[in-house]
Amino acid sequence: MAKVNDSSASEKKTTRKQVPARSEEARQQQLENLAMNLAEKKLRDGTASSQLICHFLNLTTQKAKLEQEKLKADTQLQMKKVETLDSQARTEELYVSAINAMKKYQGVSEEFYD
Repeated sequence: MAKVNDSSASEKKTTRKQVPARSEEARQQQLENLAMNLAEKKLRDGTASSQLICHFLNLTTQKAKLEQEKLKADTQLQMKKVETLDSQARTEELYVSAINAMKKYQGVSEEFYD
């Protein structure tokens, strides 16, 4: 029996056809995944450019980590501010409805205060 050459089988790339993304975020995620896979392949093969190597080295620095933490903290702060504003708006609505209810209990018409 003839021996099958395994190198020809490994040279053939099996590419999967990806399902088209249904949203802009999903499409962006697909492209990010492709870019990361290609960058990883180049780093493993030793064919990565110096810019690519520097990019991934910079991601691992303490400064980059601190910047990421700062961005997360800023995002959380902004979300808390929005929640506070929403809460204040609801509180004001409750005060207005309570005042209107008290006016009705007193028998005062709304036209009197307008």
